[in-house]
Amino acid sequence: MEQTGARYGSTIRSFNGCWTCRLRRKKCDERRPVCDACATLFITCYYDSEKPDWMDGGSKQEEMTKQIKREVKENAHRRRGERMVQISDDHIPSIEAAEIHTTGIEPFLEASHLRPQRGADCTLISKDVRGSVPFGRSDTILLMFYLEHLLPFLFPFYRPSLLQGGRAWVLEMMISSPVVRQATLCQSSYFFSLARGATHSNNAWEVVLCQTQDAFEVLRQSLQVIDGPSIAEHLHGAVRILSSIIQMQRFEVAILSFNNCQAHLNAAIALFAQLLQVTGPVEPANASSSFNAFVNLLGPTSWVLPTQDFQVPSAEQAAFRFSSALLILDDIIASTVLQEEPKLYEYHSSLLGDTDGMDPAINLEATIGCQNWVLLQLSEISVLDAWKQRSKRAGDLDVIGLVHRATIIKNTLETRLTQLESDLRDTPKEDNGLLGILTADNFQTQKISDIQTSLVTRVWAHAALLYLSVVVSGWQPANVEVRYHVGRIIDLLTYQISPPSLLRTVAWPFCLAGCLAIPVQEAPLRSLVEALQPPSVFGSVRKALEIMEEAWRNRDMEDSESRDLSACFGSQGNLVLLV
Repeated sequence: MEQTGARYGSTIRSFNGCWTCRLRRKKCDERRPVCDACATLFITCYYDSEKPDWMDGGSKQEEMTKQIKREVKENAHRRRGERMVQISDDHIPSIEAAEIHTTGIEPFLEASHLRPQRGADCTLISKDVRGSVPFGRSDTILLMFYLEHLLPFLFPFYRPSLLQGGRAWVLEMMISSPVVRQATLCQSSYFFSLARGATHSNNAWEVVLCQTQDAFEVLRQSLQVIDGPSIAEHLHGAVRILSSIIQMQRFEVAILSFNNCQAHLNAAIALFAQLLQVTGPVEPANASSSFNAFVNLLGPTSWVLPTQDFQVPSAEQAAFRFSSALLILDDIIASTVLQEEPKLYEYHSSLLGDTDGMDPAINLEATIGCQNWVLLQLSEISVLDAWKQRSKRAGDLDVIGLVHRATIIKNTLETRLTQLESDLRDTPKEDNGLLGILTADNFQTQKISDIQTSLVTRVWAHAALLYLSVVVSGWQPANVEVRYHVGRIIDLLTYQISPPSLLRTVAWPFCLAGCLAIPVQEAPLRSLVEALQPPSVFGSVRKALEIMEEAWRNRDMEDSESRDLSACFGSQGNLVLLV
């Protein structure tokens, strides 16, 4: 049996394989678009009909050799990650959109049979998943590392007012909920090992794997507790589980593991839909009322100062709002890749829209930095794409109807985008008196101004218009409007959005713009990613660049005009969720 190129000696050379293997003087199996040797090492596989200019036998070739060696070294943690014990898509059946109101979490529960492999540094915490469990100093350090450093990095736009409790709910959940704690610990262990420079330490990685295994085990036990005819008896536990599933999703994306994205998303959507129906049948047009009614059930709010009329949301109330925002985003992004209607689409208008002058039930801008109206229109485009695909398969596509529906979406996006650009300014900061003085120095390096959320929203809006163009007119990188929107995204990311690390919060728009970029724009796009160090911290951005590179290599293929988002993102095999 032929083995991967990574195991061959340097004396064996490929003359017909990819240029990466030729450069490394390794045998190539010539599989396309990525050969086994490159896939095994998680490095870029260069396939071009013409000899690249860097194969010059001189300085350019030497520099490329160094670059490939850096890739091999940087992706060592990903190769070790292949050993991680996970709940695979093969084991967890998908929950179709039509079933989410009745199926519940049973498929996820039945499949969550993972058992941890215990060792000296890996002890499963108490099986009483409903109560508080004491923990040691090492856990305390990791939890504080998450609160002080990791949470602001992962969610830079999430800055709830300290007068509303700030992020205290996260600490409360970690203290009182084993399932949330384990989901948090596995993330903290991974990033803490990176901070210590232990990226290539097998011992450090084994600890991370063990924490992850424990997280899945505690999640399985928690699912068993709430499983039954009436989820209403375990509302707080169900919210903790929802939060943990979302956290695990974010962690696996961070380590470039996409095997479970679909399964975790399906489970979270099913659980969310069940919770939304706890107070009674949900009318899609009135979903915000059901959402707020459920939030009230998670109370009561806490009295910080009993002598004053001053209350803050409970930990579960804050967790549910936070997790719901991330779930809505994940569902929409997944729909663009799968060419399906978002599973929670019927609730979008009520949950994300302004109702009777009231603030929306879910505020995406406060969580992910993008205003609700963009994601609402992005959802409409994915619905339009799903309708188009169904019509094409049935042979009755109404092109006039397609253009009409697209024009309404386009006008809405362009009108709001123009308004946003004209109103773009740094909003004066609210004077919080003593509180402002106390927090100014502590959060100076982390605080993201309102102008950044406006810029991020513009990036998403330009990407939505690109997506709409692909749905209506196909893959046309040379189109004037397409080039304009790609150019605007590159300009915003290069010259206006700061700090550069915010690129990871717009991985999907960045990837879409990159796939539609022209050759002269490739270098600036690569530079944006290469500037983010260390690479292991910016997994979603590195994955985006990998998808873009493949799109560039296939730019001149015969079927290039029929390409779409599904072809680009779906070429990776699993659901690639760039969030």
